[in-house]
Amino acid sequence: MSQSIPQIAEINISYKPNQRISKRISTSRDAFDVFKTFFSEDTISLQEQFMVMFLNQANDVLGIYSASKGGISGTVVDVRIILGIALKSAAVGIILAHNHPSGNLQPSNADVSLTAKLKASAALMDINVLDHLILAGDKDYYYSFADEGKM
Repeated sequence: MSQSIPQIAEINISYKPNQRISKRISTSRDAFDVFKTFFSEDTISLQEQFMVMFLNQANDVLGIYSASKGGISGTVVDVRIILGIALKSAAVGIILAHNHPSGNLQPSNADVSLTAKLKASAALMDINVLDHLILAGDKDYYYSFADEGKM
């Protein structure tokens, strides 16, 4: 009788940089200008969405990931998926962004808690959470955790 050797799933990892976004992020405004092109004008005042920008060592944008779409008053974000993508893309920095359909730019307790959780989790892997932006509707301004000293 021959014994069968158990097989485990193989994970293939590949990384192909997308040159579509050729932008170096130096300020929260730079990040806002990139993010606002990824939020749909049709739903930014209706549905909350959470996105993540991944950056290389030079703060060049590697890509944007739409992490979650929710309802009018919230959305669910999975920290493990965000960090998995950061590792796969060899990101050393990430910037978070989400919208408040209400138009209120002040962070909620849930926003503050999620930012702290992501920052602490990412730090374990030497990934820096540089900022968290809150956008509102068609307004050309935003809230930046970093600019407000909350990072």
